[in-house]
Amino acid sequence: MLNKNTILSIFLLFVPISIAAHFLEWGPAVIFITSCVAIVPLAAWMGTATEEIAVVAGPTLGGLLNATFGNATELIIALIALNAGLVNVVKATITGSIIGNLLLVMGFAMLLGGLRYKEQEFQPIVARVNASSMNLAVIAMLLPTAMDATTIGIDETTLQRLSVAVAVVLILVYGLSLLFSMKTHTYLFDVGVAEFENEDLEQPEHKPNLWLWIGVLLVVTVLVALESELLVESLEEATSELGLTALFTGVILLPVIGNAAEHATAVTVAMKNKMDLSVSVAVGSSLQIALFVAPVLVIAGWLMGQPMDLDFNPFELVAVAVSVLIANSISSDGKSNWLEGTLLLAAYVVLGLAFYFHPIVEGLG
Repeated sequence: MLNKNTILSIFLLFVPISIAAHFLEWGPAVIFITSCVAIVPLAAWMGTATEEIAVVAGPTLGGLLNATFGNATELIIALIALNAGLVNVVKATITGSIIGNLLLVMGFAMLLGGLRYKEQEFQPIVARVNASSMNLAVIAMLLPTAMDATTIGIDETTLQRLSVAVAVVLILVYGLSLLFSMKTHTYLFDVGVAEFENEDLEQPEHKPNLWLWIGVLLVVTVLVALESELLVESLEEATSELGLTALFTGVILLPVIGNAAEHATAVTVAMKNKMDLSVSVAVGSSLQIALFVAPVLVIAGWLMGQPMDLDFNPFELVAVAVSVLIANSISSDGKSNWLEGTLLLAAYVVLGLAFYFHPIVEGLG
């Protein structure tokens, strides 16, 4: 029976296949599909390398490393798309990453974990803190969008300046949230991590080769950048050939590709009755996108001369708001079951269908 590592190893074959597809001109759709598949194992290797380096770096520096590079694959894809002027795709990817982690990942984790265990528990205090942070992210997206909708003739420069200022605030809040979780209130986050570490202690002592894993991380990062370049170059023509809109591609496809390995981890630990860790992975990834990745992209767009701001498509904003609402509602009591997981997945499917049929008329850039 094929396990996760075997499947990821097979998917690595798509790295040379996608490069060959580019040079042999097999067509945009083939290049797009093969580069998408190639990114999945590369993202997994990037996560593994980061974790191995974190073991050597120690708990504090290692935690910071994981918190910084947790969504590195998505950030690389978004930066390359941003450099190509695909601002709407970048915004859609941010939206999709948030709703994907809150609904798809947490939904699968609660469903499959709930089928094995009647009821699972996690820290309700952590859930409330995360809920407040996600509410802040919604406010940060809402205000620039509301300003654009309610002000006649507001120029792009003003919106971008507002967004850059808000981005700085969000990054500061992200830094404070790391201080909260890794320094002042670590005891709230120790339950799931301790169980995970105890399981590791039962295995032979593991001493990673630091320089080997740094080398792996550098090589994988270069390959992710290369595959992202191929993906972005073929995106416009490929989505047109496949009958997909830029909105659907950005919100549904790209986030799943960039986070597939992390999603699998969250579901796997939930099935081992470690919901604290599972919720931490799912919600933590959403928070990292909202409070770190999105602000970094806004500042990067400003430096690149691209009109990247926090003025989102109102439809995307509604999707994020309802995702945060239902996720907060379900996780607030610190308990989960299979029905709550089903509700989250149903919400994701409904939103996915809405994005698929959304008659958006804007271009990709």
